[in-house]
Amino acid sequence: MTDVDVLFDALVKAGIEARFVGGCVRDRLLGRANDDVDLAVNKPPETVMRALEAAGLKVVPTGLKHGTVTAIVKGHPFELTTLRRDVETDGRHAIVAFTDDWREDASRRDFTFNALYADRAGTIYDYFDGQTDLKAGRVRFIGDPEQRIAEDRLRVLRFFRFHARFGRPPFDGPSFDACRRNAAMVTGLSGERVRKELLRTLDAPGGADAFDAMLEAGVLDHWLPEYAGSTKLRALAAREEKPDALRRLAAILPVDADATAIGKRLRLSTQESVRLQLMLDPLNAIDTANLRASLYRLGTKLFIDRALLDAPGDWRAALALAGSWTPPELPVGGNDALALGLKPGPKVGALIEAVERWWIAGDFSADRDACLAELKRLADARSS
Repeated sequence: MTDVDVLFDALVKAGIEARFVGGCVRDRLLGRANDDVDLAVNKPPETVMRALEAAGLKVVPTGLKHGTVTAIVKGHPFELTTLRRDVETDGRHAIVAFTDDWREDASRRDFTFNALYADRAGTIYDYFDGQTDLKAGRVRFIGDPEQRIAEDRLRVLRFFRFHARFGRPPFDGPSFDACRRNAAMVTGLSGERVRKELLRTLDAPGGADAFDAMLEAGVLDHWLPEYAGSTKLRALAAREEKPDALRRLAAILPVDADATAIGKRLRLSTQESVRLQLMLDPLNAIDTANLRASLYRLGTKLFIDRALLDAPGDWRAALALAGSWTPPELPVGGNDALALGLKPGPKVGALIEAVERWWIAGDFSADRDACLAELKRLADARSS
């Protein structure tokens, strides 16, 4: 018996109807893996908790006022949410009342293919023709798009993100127009939420189309006015074996973009902001005449980023080098200069840098003895 069977048996015994809902149903219809299984139930959360506990299952009240509990079956968490209807919304959060009407619960969701339910036997319940939209690659708000957006302004960004992952041209006209009319609403969102949506959109196969559409709709005006178009992003996506959202963000920004300001606006981590700036800095361009020197100077991660972003010369050769050659460490350091009797200070650093340039020019072939000899030669020449 599977974990899901254990869960359904406990619910059925208590007279509770449960159905799979949302992404797990949508993705199964598409033949895509999705381990995030959510269930909708037609009884209040307290009733659900009692039924599951009576069956010996651990239950966590993760969001009782919103009707959500989490059942733990053999270490596997399942989120169960009672059917709901909105009583009041503030454009981001809702006060809900519980219901036993499946269609009423479906009507408060965002897009038609996210309001699909499936019972234990696999029967699909589709109240708004979501399966047709899914097959057509059409992202369409349920009911009145204006009302759906008024309930939750994050849905403007979600519309483009879901189109990037599941949609095909053209965009659904009424849904796109509603997003354009309500583009200013996204200014009130948190940087953390916007960051998550934008990066997930960039990660998706249709990210370039989605960002161009967001530009047209005015959705990027506040959060990413630096957007420089999708040309570089499309080229990058064709080269990447695996999407990298931050690298793709660099691809849609101009080289003079202020990565620090963008990082603060989108709540990027310090590490992410630094990486973004390094990917944008023209000084970090790869020298196609000396790939090994560039790999040594930039380090493997940044070298790969720049190879994919800039496609210098034979970028495949650059990536192959990054995968086959580990840059060595300079065999000498400051202590070796001090051992020659030099006093600590800037001159020591300048000497080591000079040895390093000589070592790189020789394609890293000089060993420690040769580097020490060159260090002594330079030190003697500068002291004479």
